[in-house]
Amino acid sequence: MDTDNKVQKALKTFRNPHTCAQAVYAACAPKADEETMAVLKNSGGGRAPGGICGALYAAKLISKKDEKLLFEEFEKRIGSTLCREIKSVHKTPCEECVKVAAGLAE
Repeated sequence: MDTDNKVQKALKTFRNPHTCAQAVYAACAPKADEETMAVLKNSGGGRAPGGICGALYAAKLISKKDEKLLFEEFEKRIGSTLCREIKSVHKTPCEECVKVAAGLAE
């Protein structure tokens, strides 16, 4: 599946029925498993480790890219890697985070 299809799939399932983290994982993981999906259910809304964006956290789990580079690219596009800052300071919609994270999760 190409990147555009993964992004569209993630956006289509975001909020109905998935959290941001689940949407990215389900759309981009080579084989999404139920155990990881269950863990990711509680990783949205700033609850991912370290308060990072849940969509970014899911991308981190599947991406073969260097984590530092992944985080830098996400921050360059979104403004921060931290959910609270993304929402309150940058006013970036969660859908944009899902879009960027799914695009980066290769």
